[in-house]
Amino acid sequence: MEGNPLLPPLTPESAPFWEGAARGELRVQRCIDTGHLVFPPRPLSPWGRHLVPEWVTVSGLGSVWSYVVVHPPLLPYFAERAPYNVVVVSLDEDPGVRLVGNWVSGAGEWPSTPRDGPPSIGERVQVVFDPPMDGRALPRWVSVLGASE
Repeated sequence: MEGNPLLPPLTPESAPFWEGAARGELRVQRCIDTGHLVFPPRPLSPWGRHLVPEWVTVSGLGSVWSYVVVHPPLLPYFAERAPYNVVVVSLDEDPGVRLVGNWVSGAGEWPSTPRDGPPSIGERVQVVFDPPMDGRALPRWVSVLGASE
């Protein structure tokens, strides 16, 4: 992850997400009034009257909703790593909440390549985290069948 030009900025709204990720927890916001999950982080719930949604830790389990295989031309940092898979994952707790990340074979691994086989739509996945960089660990996704306990 070193030198990643697309590492999202650390903001007051996103800080609890990154703090959880550094501890290996997937955290999202939840509307206090309705119980709906909220992602990406924001200062106001889109459904309730409370100003700040609460933060909750979710299971980190979900299903592949979509994916893409990224090929060059890309920024130099990514071009040398391409092609690789990027997935959109629907969380078990609320399938309408989707996170984007790389599909990997294990924590700390570079994203899987097409020669490793693409993910399948609906494939069960769980979150893993890269070692923190600047206090932020990126969530990545592994097949539940291939995940180590």
